[in-house]
Amino acid sequence: MVSFLPGWSSNSRYPFLGALRSAAQMVSYEVSIGLILISIVLCTGSLNLSQIVAFQEHVWFIFPLLPQFILFLLSGLAETNRPPFDLPEAEGELVAGYSVEYSSIPFALFFIGEYCNIIFMSTFTVLLFLGGWHDGALLSFFFSFLFYLDPYPLSQDFFHFYATFIFLIKLNAVLFFFIHVRATFPRYRYDQLMRLGWKVFLPLSLGYVIFLGCFLFFFDALPNNLFE
Repeated sequence: MVSFLPGWSSNSRYPFLGALRSAAQMVSYEVSIGLILISIVLCTGSLNLSQIVAFQEHVWFIFPLLPQFILFLLSGLAETNRPPFDLPEAEGELVAGYSVEYSSIPFALFFIGEYCNIIFMSTFTVLLFLGGWHDGALLSFFFSFLFYLDPYPLSQDFFHFYATFIFLIKLNAVLFFFIHVRATFPRYRYDQLMRLGWKVFLPLSLGYVIFLGCFLFFFDALPNNLFE
């Protein structure tokens, strides 16, 4: 809606076309994102982000759910209107799209909102697939080494600092991916964008949800609170 309402209210042809593209693109890829979130719920039985992160203390979801992780990253690019999916503001076709009629502070606010959305999607990716503030086996090795050198327990503040440090490293890695893609891949055509969303991402994400549900049900590994 950040790009749809301004494009519609501009009362101009190119901004309106950019707004329509943004709305269609948002609907197309949010369906896949929703199905990917269902995969997380099937594994954890919860939508609580703290519980999802706690579930990944030893094994991050990027390993068992690698196809969903890739789809989530690419859908995040489309959701945030980042290249190669920046069709709502295609300069060669729509002369910057929904932001054509805006300048100064309103124009800056559009891009501040876009980059805030990138940070949000990157944070969501870290929490859902990269273990949040956990670093798996490295954490156990690191602290066992420190305890060997110093038998006194480490302070709680150090644990908080270390967890924040690990989380920020992962967040910056995902942000680097978002920025690096902009300089690497050319822009898709609009028909290619829609075909990718509805004919590739949607069947793949739905098929993986069905496969994962059947796999967990067959091995009796579904969470106990899933159907409560």
